[in-house]
Amino acid sequence: MGRLFGTDGVRGVLNKELTPELALRLGLAIGSFFQEGSRILLGRDARSGGDMLARIVAGALTAAGVRVYDAGLTPTPALQYIVKNDGFDGGVMITASHNPREYNGIKVIAADGIEIPRDKEREIEEIFFQQRYRRVDWRSLSHETRPYPGVNEKYVYAVISHVDKELISRRGFKVLIDPANSVGALTSPWVAKLLGAKPITLNGHLDPWFPGRNPEPTPDTLTDTAKAVKALGADLGIAHDGDADRAIIIDDMGRVQWGDRTAALLTRFLAEKHPDLPRRVYTAISSSIVVEEVLREHGIKVVWMKVGSVDISRRLAAEGGLAGFEENGGFMYPLHHPVRDGAMTLALMLQLMAEEKTPLSQLYDQLPQYHLIKTKIPMTRDKALKVVEKVKEAFRGAGEMITIDGVRVNAEDYWFLVRPSGTEPLLRIMLEAKTREKAEALLAKIKSIAEEVLRE
Repeated sequence: MGRLFGTDGVRGVLNKELTPELALRLGLAIGSFFQEGSRILLGRDARSGGDMLARIVAGALTAAGVRVYDAGLTPTPALQYIVKNDGFDGGVMITASHNPREYNGIKVIAADGIEIPRDKEREIEEIFFQQRYRRVDWRSLSHETRPYPGVNEKYVYAVISHVDKELISRRGFKVLIDPANSVGALTSPWVAKLLGAKPITLNGHLDPWFPGRNPEPTPDTLTDTAKAVKALGADLGIAHDGDADRAIIIDDMGRVQWGDRTAALLTRFLAEKHPDLPRRVYTAISSSIVVEEVLREHGIKVVWMKVGSVDISRRLAAEGGLAGFEENGGFMYPLHHPVRDGAMTLALMLQLMAEEKTPLSQLYDQLPQYHLIKTKIPMTRDKALKVVEKVKEAFRGAGEMITIDGVRVNAEDYWFLVRPSGTEPLLRIMLEAKTREKAEALLAKIKSIAEEVLRE
């Protein structure tokens, strides 16, 4: 039996891989997975085809006897928060998150507001491939999709309830927010304003073509945003992906900071604020070794996991901890909701800055420094897996080897991760070393292995 779900939901190029026909069948499978009469909250980001997919999925869910409520345009963490706190049986989010603009996707949320576990994904796939759809009697189809207003407002006020509004307001921070022409524009500037900051928005109008920048926030895509932060004298810059569950921070010097460095600062801060929480964090093996270096000094255990926010969120919810996070900007604060949340990250960072009374750049400069390289090579998943096996052989004995997702090697003065992407036909390479020369030599060796596989 085939697979539909990737690292986080079902994604594909719109009208090529993710077709209306597939969306209809997947909607029927999702509706059949939930109990008849279940209340499902449906939302979408600003991507092209989002309205089309939402209507198709809503119809399919209704045909399966599910009651559909429409949240409209909303960030994924807002939909997740409302699903849990307003007593829905589940949710469906139409989004492809950070993927290029030609992609869209479908994400399924459980009643606890977290993406459904992997075993439940398999149940939906079985219904899909075996076409075991439930279709209710026509008498049960009188319930049409109903609007569910106020989702973004409830979410925004929930976020700011976790920080000290008066303390932050007294600092009068200037914040540049880049929501990538998508739904983060509906919530993050609102959060900043309610906290007494002055929000300046770049790429803030909704546009399915993402004209301002690529929806994945990285140093390469945030060049102009970073320049704007420095030119405008902002205390903080923040950039979201397409559904605003990620937040990449830009400091006052215009330097783009990866999510794991931000998480090191926030987790250390949260450990002081919440001594009652378990002294552990959960993160993917794509995160920097800096995390462990910093948090070990504060008695905080780092639990390494395979890449995928779903698994991290579920582990955090089940076992408890200070936080969960990813290097791509996903940060999970369990006292709010144990899922990636861009606006919550913004609020927590403002709280940290207000209490520390130190420029953000100086806080980041306190962290250990490594030379970081991230790159990707287009190739099929099969070839990417072959590269992983050859890298294991080439670096056997070089250091601690972790193989829960691709291969990661932790050596004395470097670490690297080589893994197939869970959402695109790519091989992802991430590495850090104490010197640029060492980092570039490592990359050259790994690339030569990849090129050898591609030639086969």
